[in-house]
Amino acid sequence: MKKIFEDYFTEFQADMVSICLEYVEDRADKIYIYCAYEANSIYGDFFYMISGKIVERDQLNSNLGCTDLLYDTSDDRQLAVLRILTEDMEKIAKLCTEYERSVPTEMKLIYDVKSNALEANYNYENVITGTEFISEHIFDKWFQKVKVNKNNS
Repeated sequence: MKKIFEDYFTEFQADMVSICLEYVEDRADKIYIYCAYEANSIYGDFFYMISGKIVERDQLNSNLGCTDLLYDTSDDRQLAVLRILTEDMEKIAKLCTEYERSVPTEMKLIYDVKSNALEANYNYENVITGTEFISEHIFDKWFQKVKVNKNNS
């Protein structure tokens, strides 16, 4: 059976989720993945909900008070995940171009580990071009928004 555009697209997103799940050793409630592709710039980052807390990737041990099951949050491990996210985003951009589809400038993926459900939000408008923002600022705003919404719920 021949693969179609959606099959490839889904595979790349699944790879993003998989590497982020591996990073946290399958111990998360939700995974939040942000990727941006605009003006030949690629950016990827991620954070988690663990035990009801929204936690940055590099703060897993300190914010969760882990003592028994420490996460490996070494710089090398974080960079490896970030590299895979940006590589997958680049593959998505190439795939979209090959199939003459619009390339998303921004993707926000939320993966619910327990229900094995993926929520994906795509933006096709320029987000950073012509502004003083960079993708990292936009990611940080999303992280803060999710954290505030979680604390208020």
